[in-house]
Amino acid sequence: MESIRVYAPATVANVACGFDIFGFAVNRPGDEVVLTKKASPGIVIKEITGDEGRLPKEVAKNTAGIAILKYLEFIGQPDQGFELSLHKDMPLGSGLGSSAASAVAGVFAVNELMGKPLSQKELLPFAMEGERVACGSAHADNVGPSLLGGFVVIRSYDPLDIIQLPTPTDLYASIVHPQIEVNTKDARRILEREITLGKTITQMGNVAGLVAGLLTADYDLIGRSLVDVIVEPARSILIPQFQEVKAAALGAGALGCSISGSGPSLFALSKGEETANQVALAMSKAFNSVGIDSESYVSQINQQGPMIR
Repeated sequence: MESIRVYAPATVANVACGFDIFGFAVNRPGDEVVLTKKASPGIVIKEITGDEGRLPKEVAKNTAGIAILKYLEFIGQPDQGFELSLHKDMPLGSGLGSSAASAVAGVFAVNELMGKPLSQKELLPFAMEGERVACGSAHADNVGPSLLGGFVVIRSYDPLDIIQLPTPTDLYASIVHPQIEVNTKDARRILEREITLGKTITQMGNVAGLVAGLLTADYDLIGRSLVDVIVEPARSILIPQFQEVKAAALGAGALGCSISGSGPSLFALSKGEETANQVALAMSKAFNSVGIDSESYVSQINQQGPMIR
């Protein structure tokens, strides 16, 4: 195989109470990479679409490019040449793991073309290098679910330890992306560096409750646990109409609602597709009521991760 087209899904990270440790994949939106072997050494980024010209074509500064580069170095094939086309199908700075999806699509594609010497899980450190380029931190709560599919827990970074959790079959996510942008570095900068023991205990209880709710398909417990007392209060001030949109989601029947990643996208979890559609509509209407346009997506938890097209 000399060329391949790979799609990698968007993700919701943090999932309310699980800052930097929880994430899940959705069916759409996502990013697509077309990767083709070439005879001469080096990686060339031929084109990038959907980014309004904002993303670098320099390999070492591009999330897909650096992930491929680090992978080739690791397997001892640094001189293998590739031509890369990247097609962005989600907004930059959306809180939906845009940089992660590009990195995942790239490293999954190159592993396929090189004969799959590494397992899918072994590709994770290279995708994380894409995140380091994008926001300065090699975190895994977006690349993990985008690469592996499903709902993941990052138990540890040293050593890297990622666990995939089963999710109830009738659990749906509603995602609404308002036409505003929140920079990930800015969203991290405003977080408190120290938190009280009381908040820590509350957050730990919600983390444990969410895991238990997913494992037992207890939708009420999932809803009670989707509460973030540490990060959401700080980051929500960066998102206009946040409280009204969250109230609209809960009023329409959502189990819970919070910020996707660093925002500005918001996500809600619901039982059943019909409720999830109603929740997405209510959230969009709440943004639109103050003149903020938005895009919405409704999806089950994506269990597959990247796929060859």
